[in-house]
Amino acid sequence: MRDKPRRGNRGQVRRDAVARKEAAKRAAWGKPAPAQQQPPRRRATGAGGGAGEPVRGRPSAPRGLGGEQVEGRRAVRELLIAGRRRVKDVWIAEGVDDSAVLHEIVELATDSRIAVRRVARSRLDGEARTDSPQGVLAHAEPLPEAELDDLITPDAFLLCLDGITDPHNLGALLRTAECAGVTGVVLPKHRAVHITPTVAKTAAGAVEYLPIAVVPGIPAALRALTSAGVWSIGLDADASGSIFQMEFDVAGAPVALVLGAEGAGLSRLARERCDLVAAIPQRGAIDSLNVAAAGAVACFEVARRRSS
Repeated sequence: MRDKPRRGNRGQVRRDAVARKEAAKRAAWGKPAPAQQQPPRRRATGAGGGAGEPVRGRPSAPRGLGGEQVEGRRAVRELLIAGRRRVKDVWIAEGVDDSAVLHEIVELATDSRIAVRRVARSRLDGEARTDSPQGVLAHAEPLPEAELDDLITPDAFLLCLDGITDPHNLGALLRTAECAGVTGVVLPKHRAVHITPTVAKTAAGAVEYLPIAVVPGIPAALRALTSAGVWSIGLDADASGSIFQMEFDVAGAPVALVLGAEGAGLSRLARERCDLVAAIPQRGAIDSLNVAAAGAVACFEVARRRSS
């Protein structure tokens, strides 16, 4: 006498009976049994969701340039003043020397209901990614990327950087650009540094005010800028003309200043896509300027001509 199936297994018994019936039919026709399909495996997703598949029904995270950790007093102060992105918290080291800037940082954070955490100096230094965070750092949402098309305006003054890899150079260039009135910055997606804690600290808060676009390549971006009516000026130490003697009227048109990588300078394609290539005349024994110093000279020369 066969045992009766348990109440909870009746559904499985029915499925087994159907499977046996289908197997008998396939055997009669000489057809092999189909391979059992495995449910699709979901990729593991970390806390940030970066490595896994996007969850259905949830919006994807916005693209970012970096900049999630800001270190240094001036950089953190400008982060709070600009209010461009949400700040998660501010860390201040215990026993740090009292200063007006730190008082202002605490007041700005408190007014914006941002948590201010007093932590041991060793803990803050362990969290820091720069050599000297000056006893303060902040965690924030990443900087949003601008679209290249949004940077093209009738009075655009753009800075295109063709492969800058040193974070101190990029930070110094961004600080100079903001002070000189640059309206937007263009960076390549590959083989270039973006906004690291060192860049943000060296830029002293400039990253909070400069729209920055990341493009697949600078030569292609220059072609797009030319098509949109933006004149491009490449800075090249081997150029025959001086940037101080340009005949081009930069005051009456949108313009992009293009700087090359440290050492290598402008790439061949980027140089070819520039409407004008100019150099900074040298008077001393050293044959070239650091890219950050050269960029400062060129930015303020273009700014001077635009203002006149």
